[in-house]
Amino acid sequence: MPYTVDFQNVSTAGLESSPVAEALAGLRANEARYFKNKYNHVFATVPAEESPEIVDYVNRVLKERDLVVESRPLEVTSFEVEGTRWTYVFYESGLSINVLYGLDEGSKRAVGFKLSQGMEIPAELAGTFKFARQKSKLAGEIRGSFFVIKGEYSI
Repeated sequence: MPYTVDFQNVSTAGLESSPVAEALAGLRANEARYFKNKYNHVFATVPAEESPEIVDYVNRVLKERDLVVESRPLEVTSFEVEGTRWTYVFYESGLSINVLYGLDEGSKRAVGFKLSQGMEIPAELAGTFKFARQKSKLAGEIRGSFFVIKGEYSI
């Protein structure tokens, strides 16, 4: 059953097992607010076990950099807005990974990493990526990084 993320009343629904559940919920709500304000898109997630193909897709893209996320995926979503496929996985550790994949040849394609406030940089990302900090009213401090996708991928 999809969970429509409410950025007015932040909820930890689906994220309760995370040691940084409150911060991860704020991060998820921050993404929901972005898509509502920029694209008028309602951000909804499902439990990862209900859509394993989304986790598999993200894992295939991460293999481009020989990355394997050790944390358990909790929630996922994938949708298309204005010619871009957006795919998100929210992990128990507090990590959020999104794949931005422009559907037109030559359009933007990248993987973004966001770390919830209070979590350490995961070992699989440490030393490989530098994380910039941003403030969020919903999520506190978010640390983020990314890499450009070189290959071709479909869900």
